[in-house]
This record gives sequence, C-alpha cells and structure tokens, in this order.
Amino acid sequence: MKKFLNTHKIILLAAALFTALYNTAFFSQVLNAYPLPKNLMFVISLALVLFCIIGLLLTLLCHRRTTKIILPILFFIAALAAYYMDTFNVVIDKTMLINAAQTNAKEAGDLLTAKLLMYIAFLGVLPSYVFHRLLKVSAPKRTLMQAIGQKTILIVLFLSIAMANIVGLSSHYSSFFREFKSIRFYANPITPIYSSMQFLFKGKKIAPKDAAPLGKDANIPASDVHRELIVIVVGETARWDRFSLNGYGKLTNPLLAQEKVVSFKNFTSCGTSTAVSVPCMFSPFGRKDYSDAKFDASENLIDVLGHADVSVLWRDNNSDSKGVAVRPENVTYEDYKDPKNNTVCDIECRDEGMLVGLQDYIDQHPSGDVTIVLHQMGSHGPAYYKRYPAAFEQFKPACQNTQLNQCSDEEISNAYDNTILYTDYFLSKVIGLLKTNAPKFESAMFYMGDHGESLGENGVYLHGMPYAFAPEAQTHVGAVVWLSDNFDEISFDKLKAAEQQPFSQDNLFHTVLGMMEIETKVYDANKDIFKLTNK
Repeated sequence: MKKFLNTHKIILLAAALFTALYNTAFFSQVLNAYPLPKNLMFVISLALVLFCIIGLLLTLLCHRRTTKIILPILFFIAALAAYYMDTFNVVIDKTMLINAAQTNAKEAGDLLTAKLLMYIAFLGVLPSYVFHRLLKVSAPKRTLMQAIGQKTILIVLFLSIAMANIVGLSSHYSSFFREFKSIRFYANPITPIYSSMQFLFKGKKIAPKDAAPLGKDANIPASDVHRELIVIVVGETARWDRFSLNGYGKLTNPLLAQEKVVSFKNFTSCGTSTAVSVPCMFSPFGRKDYSDAKFDASENLIDVLGHADVSVLWRDNNSDSKGVAVRPENVTYEDYKDPKNNTVCDIECRDEGMLVGLQDYIDQHPSGDVTIVLHQMGSHGPAYYKRYPAAFEQFKPACQNTQLNQCSDEEISNAYDNTILYTDYFLSKVIGLLKTNAPKFESAMFYMGDHGESLGENGVYLHGMPYAFAPEAQTHVGAVVWLSDNFDEISFDKLKAAEQQPFSQDNLFHTVLGMMEIETKVYDANKDIFKLTNK
C-alpha cells in the first residue's frame, strides 16, 4: 500500500488540491441547494466524488513524462477559471471561451486586476513550482506493463469509490443530477478542460467567400416607389427592465420618452453573449436551429440586402461584427473602435462617434434603399463607468471598479443605469438623423440589445451563462422601434398595441426584409413583427 501511494502521490495530492482550493464556487452553489447541517453527509460525499472524478481525469492525462507539462497547464487553467467563477459567478463553457478569444486588448485590460494576478500567483504559479519540485523526487521505476496495471488499479479505485457514494446516497444524487444541472458547470477543472476541448476542436471555420448563397433571388419590386432608410442599432448588454420606457423607476430614457417610439417589453435574445446573439439575430435560423457551423456555412441578412441592391453600411464600436459583415461585395464595414475613424473619443471611443459623417454617406447614395447597422459598445461590463462620458453620470454613487463584488448593489446599478442613459441619448440622435431624411425616405430605427446582464442578483454578474439555465436578466433585452410618419405600410398604433407581445431576435431577419419590401423566397411573413401586428 505504501508503495502504491508513493507511486501515485502526485495524482492524489493534485486531485485533493484541485478539490479543496479551486472549487469555492462549486461548493457555494452546492450549499445554496443543500444547506448544512441537514445535508452534511451528502456534501462530504459529493466532495469525495468530485475528488475521484478529478483523480480519474489526472490519471488519464498524466504519464511519467507528460506530468511536468500537463499539471502546470491545468493549474493555470483552473486558477483563471476559479477567479472568474469566484468573482463573477460565471461558468467557463465553450461560449465563454469564444467571448474571451474575441475580446480586444482594451476590454481584456478592464478584467486585469490585482485579484486576478493573486489567483494566478497562488493557484497557478505556486502549485506548479511545488509539484515541479516533487516530480524531481524519483518515483519507483516500473515496466510498461506495471505502469498500465497500476493505472488500471487506480482507475478502478476512483470509479468504485465514486459509484459507492452515488449508490449509497442515490436519492440525493438523483435530485442533484435532475434538478441542479447548472451546478455541474462549476466543477473545476473538469468543465474548463471539457470546454477548452470543445473550443479547440470545434471544427474548421468556413471562409466567408465559401458560404452558401442566401436569397440570391432578392429584389425590390417596381411597385415600391418609396426609398427606405433603415438604421439597425445592435445594442450591447441592454436588459429590458432598466429602460424607463418599460416602467423602470429611474428616468433612464428621458429623450426617447419624448419621441413616438414602441418599446417591446417581452423581447428575448438568441444567446447570452455577443458571440452568439449577433450572428444569430442576422441569420435565418432562429435560436433553436442556430449553430456556429450553420452560420459560418451560410450568408445572412446583410448579404440578402446586398443581393437586392440595397446600400449597406456597418459601423462597429464593439469588438467586430462576429462574422456578419464580412463579404465586402454586399456591405461596407467600418471600425469605429479606431480613433482614426471615430472622432468622438476620450478614455475610449464613444458610440455617438458612429453618427459623424452618416449624412454624407446617405447623400452619396442618391438612389436606391439604404440600410445602416450601428453596433454599440453600449453597456459592456464590468467597467460600466467607462461606457459613458462624464456628463452622463447622473445616477450616483456609481461603481468605479471592475471587481463588481467590491461595489454595493446600488453603485453597480447606478453605473449600469448611466450606460442606459447614454444609450437613450445615442438613440435620440439616430432618430434626429432619420427625421432629417424623412422627406426623401420612409425611415425607421430598430434597436435591440444583443443580450442582457446580471448585476449581482443571486451573486451572479455579467453574462454568458448557458441559455438553458441563464437568469432572465441575461435573456430579456431592450428593443425599441421608431418610424417616420410617412412609413405608410406599418400602422404605428397597431404596433404600439403589441408592445406586450412576445417577440425575439428570431424576428429581425424577416422584419427587416419586410420593412425594405424585399421579395425573396427566404422571407417568412409569419416571423415579420410588422406583418404580425398589422393584420
């Protein structure tokens, strides 16, 4: 037995360390669902099962020559995962990793804190060093067959202990696996490793030029004698219940309240992150049928507009278009995170900078329809206080920290609400631009948030939770429509009466085609909000 323990001490010690030090968020979730002291035996049993699963994983991954490489990688991954789960109560799934990969350097800088560096130092670097020293101590030499035999015994031991615990407390485990599926996503480093494998081996990305054509038959009929000017505003991190248009107590929409707008109060997102929601809302698939692979393999709404000879401009003050505006033959893409393009920048480039020169673009197209997409920085967290100019800090005190758990709920809410106040100003400027052009166009603005945001409710911050158990705060978004008085095909009064009806980002594709009066086989009137509400 002593020889067996000595041979496998690295695996056993590492598994114990991962279980005890890297799973604070996991056990916090467990204790919320199974409070002590009533469930003490189950919590102990669950800890033992987690230890066995981690041990089994390490047994399969770590071999004599690979251990010194594998363990430091796992410690580093687990340290990062522990920081984000402990600090923001998020889970590290494939979507979260995609978000991280697509985050630009400036946004990443908002997340670089002293606390993160401490996690990396004490849970990443330090254990890596300690285990490096332990690995220098010679383990008993074994033949290949002895090594396989020893690993088999260890695997059987881990499986036997785990199964004995699960069978012994079967009623508890049955409840745990059936009713608390979300807790499993907090298991560290199991979920981060699984998610990393999904991210790394998600399949070959299809080049934009190789995407299957969509709506090549799109055309604007000769009977449409009016020109359309549509501005689609893709909001960022905008939850519906922080809009005073929807009944929120703070006046976050003072300017929109003076406009003739429709604010949909039951509008849901396709995903809980920009990386999913933005491509999904412009795709023809809808949330239930959407996948990254299907999106990459097909053209999208922007391309259909291009096929109909609509002049399309995409201005982006976020990270990028997430693969939507990537075929230059159908759209002009402009990066407004770049101060060379955006003339309204202070600590960062502002959304209103995207409006500068838009009239010139419109004037350069004296014929045909025009669609403009403005992708906001909006309310992107956790640095909410950076998302608006100083003049818009009306709700005080506002959190000035990216470590949100160090601010009070009131401070976080105030900072976030200031971002919505700035979005209100930005949208009012968009409407002002459209009013200027109303004599020449049937003009409209369609604004929708890409996803919502958790602001500390139940200890959860930010966004990106798996959709199946994401809180409503992350999936219920703000959506606002403004129409010029000469937009004859749509009844404002009927649309206003439908503010409470359930709609989603699935409707954007067909609604925009309907607004532009484009005829194509890919258009479905049953998913067009304006057709549904004007019957």
